[in-house]
Amino acid sequence: MISGATALSFVLVCLLGAISPGPDFLVVTRSAMLGGRKAGIAAGVGIALGVFVWVVAIALGVAAILTASAIAFTVVKLIGAAYLIFLGVKAWLAVRRGDYSELKDKVAPEVAPWAAFRHGLLTNLLNPKVAVFFLALLPQFLPHSASTTQTLQLAVLATAVSVVWFFVLATLVGSLRRFFSSGRVRRVMDAAMGTLLVGLGIRVAVQS
Repeated sequence: MISGATALSFVLVCLLGAISPGPDFLVVTRSAMLGGRKAGIAAGVGIALGVFVWVVAIALGVAAILTASAIAFTVVKLIGAAYLIFLGVKAWLAVRRGDYSELKDKVAPEVAPWAAFRHGLLTNLLNPKVAVFFLALLPQFLPHSASTTQTLQLAVLATAVSVVWFFVLATLVGSLRRFFSSGRVRRVMDAAMGTLLVGLGIRVAVQS
């Protein structure tokens, strides 16, 4: 079993990692803007599931193979970058269409929870830097002869941290959805989000 002090320290580090702006943050924020709190939470749950998968992959040694192989790492990185650029271009196309006049009259969310969940999961799974982060982090909190059970305990903690943080973020952004329903505000936000996602995708693609 992981000690309480070790678990708390691990949770704090994971929380700092989750809070830092990045692809996950942008996907949850945009999902909550377009689909409300439920869509934002669904995106956060997808991201949390991705975190769990990465940590389990580390426990099984799969992630180590990925980070050790320059080709595999690059392929996953480029696919992830392309996906971020795809999401950004979708936001730009929304700005170009300019169909914001009836936003306040729309009842159905523009992003369904299932679609938001898929965006969150894919964004996280296609980011090999998540694997690098946890590969560097886990040894600091595990004994030298750590069991798979202990690694899975940390995986559950990391997943829980992601769920809680993105629940809070989605709730905050979702509560402002009425504000974001303004056509002028949405046009600016779509342009800004699209630029950030495309820029982040390009940055991910060119970084070594």
